[in-house]
Amino acid sequence: MTDNALLKQEVPLCALHDLEERQSIEVVVEQRQLFAIRLGNRIHAYWNICPHMGVPLNWVPNKFLDFNNQLIQCSSHGALFQIESGRCIAGPCSGDSLQPAKLRCENHHYYIVANQPLPAAALNLRSQALSDLEDRE
Repeated sequence: MTDNALLKQEVPLCALHDLEERQSIEVVVEQRQLFAIRLGNRIHAYWNICPHMGVPLNWVPNKFLDFNNQLIQCSSHGALFQIESGRCIAGPCSGDSLQPAKLRCENHHYYIVANQPLPAAALNLRSQALSDLEDRE
């Protein structure tokens, strides 16, 4: 987390019926990426940061699940996380967890709760690589 930064205000996320079973969405909240996945009659949301490398988990927008749509998968190194808990069950960060985003549900509409800690921004490896190339010139 960065310098005790808090989410300033509640943010609407989506309605339960907006997502099909195991479908995910990605949103940007105060310059941080967050994703949410529907599982049954509940939405689970996490900040889009791998606990191992500090990079976004996905390489394709709104795609966070493995081939079988059973687990969240990090595109950088294949770590697998449980949808319900965010806990890593396989990969280099095994035992660690994704940082959950706190949600509030009202009449099947989900909101990202205000005053929760914001994570540090994810590393952008592409931008870093381009910057390194410019520094060499």
